[in-house]
Amino acid sequence: MIILITGASHTGKTNLAQKLLEKYKYPYLSIDHLKMGLIRSGQTNLTPCDDDKLTDYLWPIVSEMIKTSIENDQNMIVEGCYIPFDWKNSFSEHYLEKIKYVCLVLSEEYIKLNFDKIIQYESIVEKRLFSDYNLEMAFDDNKFYLENCIKHNLTYILVENEYNIDRKIENILHQ
Repeated sequence: MIILITGASHTGKTNLAQKLLEKYKYPYLSIDHLKMGLIRSGQTNLTPCDDDKLTDYLWPIVSEMIKTSIENDQNMIVEGCYIPFDWKNSFSEHYLEKIKYVCLVLSEEYIKLNFDKIIQYESIVEKRLFSDYNLEMAFDDNKFYLENCIKHNLTYILVENEYNIDRKIENILHQ
């Protein structure tokens, strides 16, 4: 099985991938690590701030890695914000049968009440060297992901009151 985890910054994608790795022993690919490897090695002139262009650049590589994993009957978790909303177009039905997708979204109310916690946990799995994340960014990014999940009929977990996604992700994985 391939598990795709996406969502806005600071929604817990990497933490969820780490938990799933520990539970299922599936390796995970951080698209951010691939991005930085390609940028730092000079394979692209894009910068970490070129989000839309990075999605267009990275997704063809990531989708072919996913196909290779499926063909080799391997499991993998892929997490990051560089998964396009039309990701299904990259795969035939044969591949889609083996892929689970989830987008993590924080509600506006959750963000308002818990922004200090969001910032507190921003480095829970990997140390962020720099973060200029703010309330307005959190509102805008999560609204963007929610609207696009609805528009593209994609599976999402909306965190509204309490950040407890463990049971919800298990339901998604076992559908």
